[in-house]
Amino acid sequence: MITALPDFRLEVYLGKWEFAARHHLTASDAQTLTVREVLGPEGMEELARLPLGYTPTWGSEALREEIAATYDALGPEDVLAFAGAEEAMFWAMQELAGAGDHAIVTLPNYQSMESVPLATGAAVSGLPLDPGAGWALDLDALAALIRPETRLVAVNFPNNPTGALPDPATWAALTELCAERGIVLFSDEVYRGLEPAGTAPLPQAADLDPAAVSMGVMSKAYGLPGLRIGWLASRDRALLERLETRKHFTSICNAAPSELIATAALRRGPEIRARNRAIIDANLPVFDAFFARWEDRFAWEHPQAGCVCFPRYLGPDGVEAFCHDLVEQAGVVLLPASLYASALGDVPADRFRIGVGRSDPEPALDALDGWLRAR
Repeated sequence: MITALPDFRLEVYLGKWEFAARHHLTASDAQTLTVREVLGPEGMEELARLPLGYTPTWGSEALREEIAATYDALGPEDVLAFAGAEEAMFWAMQELAGAGDHAIVTLPNYQSMESVPLATGAAVSGLPLDPGAGWALDLDALAALIRPETRLVAVNFPNNPTGALPDPATWAALTELCAERGIVLFSDEVYRGLEPAGTAPLPQAADLDPAAVSMGVMSKAYGLPGLRIGWLASRDRALLERLETRKHFTSICNAAPSELIATAALRRGPEIRARNRAIIDANLPVFDAFFARWEDRFAWEHPQAGCVCFPRYLGPDGVEAFCHDLVEQAGVVLLPASLYASALGDVPADRFRIGVGRSDPEPALDALDGWLRAR
C-alpha cells in the first residue's frame, strides 16, 4: 500500500513559474505543433466527426498498433496506454516494487521514479551517474547494489536532466545483467528519437528482454505534451493486465481526441522527430555562442541526446540564488539542482537544467545576457 507522497519539488516550482515567467528556458519538451499541423485537412475533418464517448482502457486498437510499430518485437497486445507518462510511472513503480522488495534507480531522475517506490515501503538504492565521466552509467556499481530481494532497476535514457546516453555495449550489458538476475528493467525512453546525427537510438528495453518494461510518451521527443498520451510496452502480458486494473482507479481511459491526434502523429513519427532534431541542431550553436561569452560563469555541455542538459553554474552566489534571482528579476526560468536532490545519493549541487528543444531561444538568452551584465 502506498503511503503519503512528498511534494513533487520540480512540479511545484514549475507550477509557480512555467506560465508566469516570460521565458521558459528550462523546457523539457521539443517544440510543439498545432492540431492542424499534425492532422492536416482530412484529419481535421475526422476530428470534427469524432464521437466524444469513452475509449478502451487499453487504448484504441489504432493507437496501440502505431505504438507497437515503433518497437521491433512487440505487437499491439504488448502496449497499455495511459494518460501521460506520469500515470504510467505512478502505477508501474507501485506494481514492480513494494514492501520487502528492493529497487535501484539512477540519479538524478524524475522524482516519481524514486518517491513512488519509497512510498510503497520498498527499499530503494540510488545509482548516481558519474558527472566526471560524461554522466556514465557504472555497471560495477550497479552490480554491487544488487541484493537477493532486488526486484527492479529503473533507468531513464536519454536522461532527464543530464542528457546522458550510455554507449550500446553498456546498455546491452545492463539488460543482460537484469535478465540474468531475474530483475525487471524499467526503462523510461521518452526522449528516444532525439539523438544527434551519427548517434543511433539505443534498442528499446522491451525489445531486448521479455520481462523488461519500456515507457514512452507523446510529450518529449514528439513535442506534444498537451495530448497527455503515454504508454508502457512489455511482453509480460500478466503485468500489463495488473496495471490495467490499477488504471481503473485513475484515468480509466484516455481522451478520444487525444488518442486520434496521437495516432496521426505516430504515423508521421519519423518526420516529426526529424523536425525536432533539426530544431535542436539549429539551437545548439546559439547556446554555444552564449555560453562562450560567459565562460567565467558557466561550464556548458551539450546533451548527448534529448533536449535537456545539466550544466554547472560557477558564480559565487551559487546556483540556487542564481536561479531564484533570475526568474524573479528577469522572468527567465531555469531549474536549480535542489529540485533533483535525492536522499538516495549525491546529485551535484552546482547544476541547473536548461532546455534546447524549443524554437527561437534568442529572446530568453538575450534576457539572461542582459541580466548578467546588469549585475
